[in-house]
Amino acid sequence: MHRTKVRQVVRENVLDANDALARANRERFDEAGTYVINVMSSPGAGKTALLERVLERLRATLRTGILEGDVQTTLDAERLARFHVPIVQVNTDPGFGGECHLDANMVRSALPELPLEEIDLLLIENVGNLVCPAEFRVGEDARVMVFSVTEGEEKPLKYPLMFRTADLVLVNKIDLLDHLDFDLEKFLGYLKAVNPTAPHILTSARTGAGVGAFCSWLEERLPPPALDTPVSSE
Repeated sequence: MHRTKVRQVVRENVLDANDALARANRERFDEAGTYVINVMSSPGAGKTALLERVLERLRATLRTGILEGDVQTTLDAERLARFHVPIVQVNTDPGFGGECHLDANMVRSALPELPLEEIDLLLIENVGNLVCPAEFRVGEDARVMVFSVTEGEEKPLKYPLMFRTADLVLVNKIDLLDHLDFDLEKFLGYLKAVNPTAPHILTSARTGAGVGAFCSWLEERLPPPALDTPVSSE
């Protein structure tokens, strides 16, 4: 019994320390006027492909930046570099021990490299994992979860925390529905069971379906002055 109590205290201390840093990050984002979205999913759900579609639509009207999280490599950041928006890579292996998520301290370490005063919308692409990213706040305004229909409809019941903490769920790769035994209605029922208020959008990064609705959702959440800020054509 005593040993179990010690483990709980350590865990609470870790999360308390993370929350304090997340509040500090939040203050920095507010100071800069930067709206921050934490994008989470399992590996391969299509986060980077959806961000490509979002940047294609919004980079002309919004000053957007990317904080890219991966255990190793800069492959996703290199894919997004063609949009010529500020991008900072955080690898959780060198210096962070190969963590399966971004935490507030990792995000904080990257902020000096981002021109936050020149960014209206910062998209944080978290490390692919269905559990750990949901446990650590990073100072974000909202959380978007990307769920792929290739993962199976039972995932909200098996990994409820990420679905429960999401402000929006993107049900991605719907162009594959005709080729899968995925029960969309059953999935939406499970999603509602763990998060009755979370909106969802059906998307396909491959065909572009639903991307416009996602961009509208993002624009509606931004403060009005940010939408009026001129954007460089470069």
